Amino acid sequence: MKMLLLVACMLATVVLTGCNEESCDGRVQVQDKVKSDNLGGNIITRPFVAAGSGMLGHGIEITDVKQTRNEAGLLEVSVIGFNKAYNPNRFEYYTEWLDESGAVIESATDNWMPFSVNARSNFSFKVVSKSPNAVDFRINTRKNRKVK
Repeated sequence: MKMLLLVACMLATVVLTGCNEESCDGRVQVQDKVKSDNLGGNIITRPFVAAGSGMLGHGIEITDVKQTRNEAGLLEVSVIGFNKAYNPNRFEYYTEWLDESGAVIESATDNWMPFSVNARSNFSFKVVSKSPNAVDFRINTRKNRKVK
């Protein structure tokens, strides 16, 4: 009986706090403080949802990668994604540019670039090759090492 009562209370919580509906048009983004209360935005349930998000390993999702050449003949790559976590996500990315044979084009200015994205939000970044010989790329990510 206690189990049935617990399940009923959990179901009532989900129904009463509202569903997490997204806009029907992706070009319209409604922030948490503007839309209806949900389990992630409710002040009572937020710590539990954030902890669960961390335990489940929610993180960033890359949704699109676009590659073009600019007027100078340099390869440009735009990365578009979404942070699925209920916490801000800080990470670093490193781009390796590859020539026709697949070899890495070395550059003295290559380094890990820090990046931060808010909780449950879209993000994008763009990288530009330093050599017109670049025909392909690899982007690696890692947890931001400066975050404690």
